[in-house]
Amino acid sequence: MKSKSRKVAIVGSGMVGSSCAYSMVNQAICDEIMMIDRTYDRAMAQALDLSHCMDFTGTRTKVYAGTSSDCAGMDVVILTAGANPKPGQTRLDVLDAAAVITKEIVTEIMAGGFDGIFVVAANPVDIVTYMVWKISGLPRHRIIGTGTSIDSSRLKTLLSEVFTIDPRSVNGYALGEHGESQFVAWSHVTIGGKPILQIMEQHRERFSTLDLEDIARKTKDAGWEIFTRKGSTHFGIGSALAYITRSILNDEHKIIAVSAILDGEYGQSGVCAGAPAIISSSGIQELLELNLSDAEMAKFEASCSIIRGGIDSLQLEQKL
Repeated sequence: MKSKSRKVAIVGSGMVGSSCAYSMVNQAICDEIMMIDRTYDRAMAQALDLSHCMDFTGTRTKVYAGTSSDCAGMDVVILTAGANPKPGQTRLDVLDAAAVITKEIVTEIMAGGFDGIFVVAANPVDIVTYMVWKISGLPRHRIIGTGTSIDSSRLKTLLSEVFTIDPRSVNGYALGEHGESQFVAWSHVTIGGKPILQIMEQHRERFSTLDLEDIARKTKDAGWEIFTRKGSTHFGIGSALAYITRSILNDEHKIIAVSAILDGEYGQSGVCAGAPAIISSSGIQELLELNLSDAEMAKFEASCSIIRGGIDSLQLEQKL
């Protein structure tokens, strides 16, 4: 019996898109990767470069160049194409430019007959993810933004250094906007299954100098720390994209903090924000509603208000 090929298109062949493709090739996540870029030669060059990895990997992944209109047979389309903020700007400052790019790309992809799952990384990712949902007309569970997946990973890395453990032994999430208004849900951060707040209470002398607000600030600013030094962040987010895509294609049911369109969850609707979700072959199989503290719920509401303001500024209903 012939198995169905797992096909992924990556729109945007820059640092993020190519890092994502490289992660997927080395992890044998899919059978085919189609690289797409506004400059076809760059997509072709990236595809050729990636295809030369095959002699050194365990499984062959077919990598080739294509266009947005070629996505009909793809299972997943990953959107990385967007506008990069300049020094001193925030992710929200590139919203207008990102909106123009997103509308053009998604319109072309849908016109070509695509009927799979979108995974979005272009910033501001929460608003762009919402745009993709509106433009594509696909069900909300098939539109996934990387959201606070990378921020949650950064949080775990920072805590692993404090507690001298493997980051994968830390469980917890940054929630809300992938941006300035994100926050850490400390009431749900555990280390080896034990709440971090309880650990700090029981070992006051050892962790008396641990400042959780400072950890949260470093989590939020980690991307900018990288960006200001080398002009981009791409390995971490590329790996996050590959991780989400693997959970889709392998029906893994991983719980990942992603940008999801909310429809009553956390008391929010008409907005897209970072929250933990079960990711399966159907996309977002279920959004998990954490029992947040009153203070955390207030932060989530405030973050959603900022995202909603960005969505409203685009006047999507009039433009679609």
